[in-house]
Amino acid sequence: MTDIKSMNMEELKELMVQIGEKPFRAKQIYGWLHEHLVTSYDEMANIPKSLKEKLKDYPITVLEELDVQTSKVDGTRKYLFRLSDGNMIESVLMRYKYGNSVCISSQAGCRMGCRFCASTIGGLTRNLLPSEMLDQIYRIQTSIGERISNVVVMGTGEPLDNYDNLLRFIHILTEDGGIHISQRNLTVSTCGLVPRIYELADEKLQMTLAVSLHAPNDEKRRELMPIANKYSVDELLDACRYYFDKTGRRITFEYSLVAGVNDSKENAQELAGRLKGLNCHVNLIPVNPVRERSFVRSTRQAVENFKINLEKCGINGTIRREMGSDIDGACGQLRKRYMEKTESEK
Repeated sequence: MTDIKSMNMEELKELMVQIGEKPFRAKQIYGWLHEHLVTSYDEMANIPKSLKEKLKDYPITVLEELDVQTSKVDGTRKYLFRLSDGNMIESVLMRYKYGNSVCISSQAGCRMGCRFCASTIGGLTRNLLPSEMLDQIYRIQTSIGERISNVVVMGTGEPLDNYDNLLRFIHILTEDGGIHISQRNLTVSTCGLVPRIYELADEKLQMTLAVSLHAPNDEKRRELMPIANKYSVDELLDACRYYFDKTGRRITFEYSLVAGVNDSKENAQELAGRLKGLNCHVNLIPVNPVRERSFVRSTRQAVENFKINLEKCGINGTIRREMGSDIDGACGQLRKRYMEKTESEK
């Protein structure tokens, strides 16, 4: 089945010619799908009825909103969407002074196995199509009636494990003719698939790469992240240097702080030593408690001290502002809870 919402402009022009239509129709349809965010061909005002009939063989991907939780603290919204095959994914809307930011999922489930993450419990079901990644943003923008200005690919899944679909998503998201979000307002997270970081660097995109590091050395990282058994911290940091050299974009390192595991003064000093000379900053995240995991988040004071120790060694650190603390905050929790509820009702 042709996924029309995942097609770029050139492919859409080719499709128009194939079905006996003029190529200029592609631009009209593309605009309706990616700028006006319509959910059916009937909403495309300047498309003739005869063409709409032909297009019925090419269904438009539209996600079904199953649930939305809204934080009473800061207005953060967590959405649960159902895909056409029944799989479920999460997305989060975060409101900041600089605009609305959406965090989207790139896979249904995840196979990376990071020990502090709810998304990976149950493993990977499948990759998301570009249209399914895009439509998380489109449904949320339509839902709130306000423009989305920033996108973070940091929800369920490992984006670089869905590399080809991710690239297509980025181009449709950021190029003219659609919703046209600046590449500089896009962040893609990875747990560290080293060969893919090199490939992504060669694309020379102007987005931010956020690398989930979470430990200052291989031994500690292996405790937290199975990917560390495949790629060492040195290999990962070499790939990050290459990314900066190719793009000029500062690297963000995500560092989830777990009490008694990776939050000591010595850990901060060792981390600073590893990152010295690399244009980067460290985003410190008090780990979200996950019911199925035994990890305990670091105290506020431990997080503050870690930041101070990093900065004493010349590495910039920020403490991630907690959003939606009164709703299912940890990535994958809402999806997992809904799946468990559905299973028990059976």
